[in-house]
Amino acid sequence: MNFTTVFTLLFALFATLLGNQTENHKFDKSLFYSVISSDDLELVDSQLRILETAEITEKEAFEGALLMKKAGLVKNVKEKLSLFKKGNQKLEEAIVEDAQNAEYRFLRLIIQENAPGILNYDKDIEADSLLIKNSFDSLSTIVQNAIMDYSKKSKVLNQNDFYK
Repeated sequence: MNFTTVFTLLFALFATLLGNQTENHKFDKSLFYSVISSDDLELVDSQLRILETAEITEKEAFEGALLMKKAGLVKNVKEKLSLFKKGNQKLEEAIVEDAQNAEYRFLRLIIQENAPGILNYDKDIEADSLLIKNSFDSLSTIVQNAIMDYSKKSKVLNQNDFYK
């Protein structure tokens, strides 16, 4: 984990401990990507609370990805399945509405690569990775940085894919 990611996670944890993660807290995309790359259930829950009141166009996709991430962190099997299904529905609906949105496809790729095989949630890995690679230059710097960080551990994305 690089310094920026560690710093962002520590900041998020500190803010949570101080009670700064309130309904009025603004959504921060770079913080979102730090949280989704973590395995901290409290940070995921905090980010979900922020998204509840956020007024952003990507809300459904981000909530969906976080719910599926949360499914991998909770202990109860029934809750895992329920969270995964709910998150899957939100993310897939966002993708249907905007199929060429590389950021949504990146969120799905993260989940696909890390979902247990028993879920059979890996059918779009190839198509998603291709769209991400082809759209990389048009994405915001925050999303590009998240992709570069994720590519260090991805099986289908490689940092060399993004250097020209």
